[in-house]
Amino acid sequence: MATLLDFRRRIRSVKNTQQITRAMKFVSAARLRRAQEAALAARPYAKELARVLRSTMARIASPHHPLLAKRSEERLLVLVLAGERGLAGAFNTNILKEAAKFFHSKQGKKMVVIPVGKKCRDALRRVGFEFAGEYVNVLARVDFGVAREIANLVTELYCEEKVDAVYAVFSEFKSVLAPNLVTEKLLPVEKIEEEETEAASAQIDYIYEQPEAQLLDRLLPRYVETQVLRALLESSAAEHAARMTAMEAATKNAGEVIEALTLHMNKVRQAAITKEIIEIVSGASSAA
Repeated sequence: MATLLDFRRRIRSVKNTQQITRAMKFVSAARLRRAQEAALAARPYAKELARVLRSTMARIASPHHPLLAKRSEERLLVLVLAGERGLAGAFNTNILKEAAKFFHSKQGKKMVVIPVGKKCRDALRRVGFEFAGEYVNVLARVDFGVAREIANLVTELYCEEKVDAVYAVFSEFKSVLAPNLVTEKLLPVEKIEEEETEAASAQIDYIYEQPEAQLLDRLLPRYVETQVLRALLESSAAEHAARMTAMEAATKNAGEVIEALTLHMNKVRQAAITKEIIEIVSGASSAA
């Protein structure tokens, strides 16, 4: 049976763990605020760029560009974005499950992946996937240069016909408690659907100085860069939100464990005191 010393050691250990989880929750909350602001700030630019690209493509009868070429999807490139570290609840597991579901749906196709994040890289490496590139330690502070590098890599592989389609699997930030797993097709760039809420504003008749084909050559690579940057920002914000939620739950659970251990320790201590009193009274009665 556990002694009072054992209970005190266990309570002290749980309190130390609670301090760590509480500190990690505050750190994740601060990082989440910055990541959330960056993700929300990138959305209007991405929507406006998509609107301009949609208008440009509508002006050309038969647009021709390597990023618009459609081929039979036999070789797929998948960009999988997960976390850099653990202690984020089921965040990394959910991303890998979503990627596994996509891989299963495309069974029989040749798969090449680009993992973003240590957890994703390590998990996919153990399975034995072929990597076209890997990016770690890039989600803590998302940089446009990294997004452009990834976008240049995927567009180069697609234009050289080494892959027939490019997909991205990531977690889109909706709220702290509601993750949204997304599988998007990056290449080929297909018809960009407009949202119903933007139907009125999408009817803007832009006046272009350059020819439409020249604009299309500049807009398509920038559109891919923007989509990759948006995925990085959304994934970073979703990871911080998941870690903050997980650490908050861990802190709460640690408090409940401390209360239960303290209650049980008090019961054991009271039982020991009662036993000692009974022994003293019994000894005194025997002596009398």
